[in-house]
Amino acid sequence: MDDGELGDAVAQARGGDEAAFGIVYREIHPMLLGYLRGLVGEDAEDIASEAWHDIVRDFGAFRGDGERFRGWAAVIARHRALDHLRRIRVRPRTSGFDERTKEPLTLQDTEGVALENLSTERALTLIAELPQEQAEAVLLRVVLGLNGPMAAKVLGKRPGAVRTASHRGLKYLSERLNGAGRNDE
Repeated sequence: MDDGELGDAVAQARGGDEAAFGIVYREIHPMLLGYLRGLVGEDAEDIASEAWHDIVRDFGAFRGDGERFRGWAAVIARHRALDHLRRIRVRPRTSGFDERTKEPLTLQDTEGVALENLSTERALTLIAELPQEQAEAVLLRVVLGLNGPMAAKVLGKRPGAVRTASHRGLKYLSERLNGAGRNDE
């Protein structure tokens, strides 16, 4: 969906059209979730829920087109992710006991989910190796599809700095993927 169509759906949803909001959600949620996975890992679903709560709460105040909505949603998600990261630094998440008491996976979970998410998991693992500035720039530019100026607004940086960070991050990822391909042969 291009930004014009997304903007139209956002405008209709702001007017109370539930079907249009469904379109907006289905368009933005997978990208937002990918971005959050890069920031907070396995807690992405929970953080996405918090972000959507805030998006829905403030939806009526939003003004702008599809690209601005994508950026606005990214800012909200980023704030929720940073809040989460601060919380877990103060209060560690799990202990050894918690790990031993997790519910075992079912056969359906292991095979289907592992195959389905293998490439996404590999990409996020590689992105996690990047410095945070580069990782966020790559996630915003590639996963959320934001242009340089909009990604810069989300990160509070200059567009040139975001383009440079994104370029360096993508170059590193490309080198890693090309190196990994040669090692497999």
